[in-house]
Amino acid sequence: MAEPEFTAMGVGIGKRLRSLTRAGQVRINDGRLELLTSYGSEIDSAPVQAVRASKPWFAPEDRALADLNGKRYLLTLNERDPAPGEPGPPAARRFIDAVRKAAGRDG
Repeated sequence: MAEPEFTAMGVGIGKRLRSLTRAGQVRINDGRLELLTSYGSEIDSAPVQAVRASKPWFAPEDRALADLNGKRYLLTLNERDPAPGEPGPPAARRFIDAVRKAAGRDG
């Protein structure tokens, strides 16, 4: 099994005003974006070419939006990348860049 292209743990995942998990996992692996609960159960997944990742307007720097299968998820990551060896999810900007790169939309 290949190493995931992007992994973030401890991510808050919500849908509208409802929190689905406060310590979930976001993973890009084999051309798919997967949103997982803290127990590893799948919330949703889609091919990265069909995913739209963006920064929400008027939101803190640690937030990102991911549109999968017609549903919009609000992801709460970190404002900055953690230092090497420091636990915590990576920055929201790094997640958005990873989705664009995996989908072949560099730019």
